[in-house]
Order: sequence, then structure tokens, then C-alpha cells
Amino acid sequence: MYILLVYTKMEDVYDATLVCNKCNVETTKSYVIKDGFKIRIWACPRCKKKWYHPKDMEDYNEFRKLKKRDFEVKLRPVGNSWAISIPKEIIQFENVHETKVIRMCMDEPGKLNIYFRKIRKVY
Repeated sequence: MYILLVYTKMEDVYDATLVCNKCNVETTKSYVIKDGFKIRIWACPRCKKKWYHPKDMEDYNEFRKLKKRDFEVKLRPVGNSWAISIPKEIIQFENVHETKVIRMCMDEPGKLNIYFRKIRKVY
């Protein structure tokens, strides 16, 4: 006996057409930018009510929790360079699975910026 499994691409709720429950008018798709995040929304053209994409809001709220935290990490010598460890929560949030080259620059004395990628991925 064989079982055939068929995998289909999961559809995104953003592909659906929503109707405002207050005005009974079809909503328009748009987006807002919050702290560098592009959050997809549906907006009612009549009453101006907005519905935020649930996955985008989940990612944004996870970012806000990480942003509030201060991490203390060790700075240690490795050969002729120095190394720091990046906390697991940040690596998981940035979806890093393998060795990756990142961009780093010094903005001002005492301030170092690390860039994993230019733009946050929108699902």
C-alpha cells in the first residue's frame, strides 16, 4: 500500500480579499513602516479602519521585545583579531542558519553597527 503526499504552496492570508465588517466595503491593500519594518495592511477606504497582517505583526512584536533587552557579551582575542558572541535570540530572529559574512562599521567612538542584511524580509 502506498500513500501519496502532495505538498502545495501555503497561501498567504494577504492574497485574500477582505470586506470591512463595519462598512461592508472591500478593503485596499497597502503597508506601513514601523521601526524599519514593512507591515502589510488592509485598509477600509470609507471608515479608514486598518487590519495588520498577523505574521508581520508577530515579527514586529518579537523585534520590539529584543530591542528592549540589553545583552552583555564577552570580547576575546582570537589570533590577531577580537571576537564577540552574538546571543542566540538575535541569530534566530535574523534567521541565520550557516556561516554568513556580515557588514560592520564604526559610526562614532564607542558605537559599532553590525548589519545582517539591508532589508527585513517580508513573508
